[in-house]
Amino acid sequence: MQQKKDAPLRSDAQRNRERILEVALAELTRSADAPLSSIAKKAGVGQGTFYRNFPNRESLVLEVYRYEVQQVSDTAAQLLETRAPDQALREWMDRLAQYAMAKAGLADAMRKATSACGTLAGLGHGPVTSAVALLLKANEEAGTIRPGVTPDDFVLAIAGLWQIDPHGDWHTRAGRLLDLVMDGLRAGAPGR
Repeated sequence: MQQKKDAPLRSDAQRNRERILEVALAELTRSADAPLSSIAKKAGVGQGTFYRNFPNRESLVLEVYRYEVQQVSDTAAQLLETRAPDQALREWMDRLAQYAMAKAGLADAMRKATSACGTLAGLGHGPVTSAVALLLKANEEAGTIRPGVTPDDFVLAIAGLWQIDPHGDWHTRAGRLLDLVMDGLRAGAPGR
């Protein structure tokens, strides 16, 4: 019996898939050429389970990228539930920096897995833009940032993240950059 493409996975199948993605992120960040059999073994799944989820290297690499983007994007709403809007925004920016460094580590794997130019172009824009819009709206309503900042403005302001060397002291440099961006967002805020 063949499973429908849109049917939800059983909980054990979902756990296997998520475990494969977690291991793949770590392994592909270390080496773009990490053997798929090694990823399957470290994830604790058999070859059949692995290839049922990811029939080739390209599908695995692209899904790791999508998975990471979704994880970062999902944290925006979670942070707003437990923190003041400006604290949620700043903490989310830190998580985005961590993502940027992981993405930098995956860059070689993504280049090797995708042959056509632009294959990765729009994979992360939707969820990230939605997360940024949610955080900016909450901050604007709270009066903690200047009014009228758009998601595109925000993305341009933090574009320096992708210029930081992930093999250097990226955490300190990213923190300093994001503090500057946050200070700029706060300048002219009605609540200040």
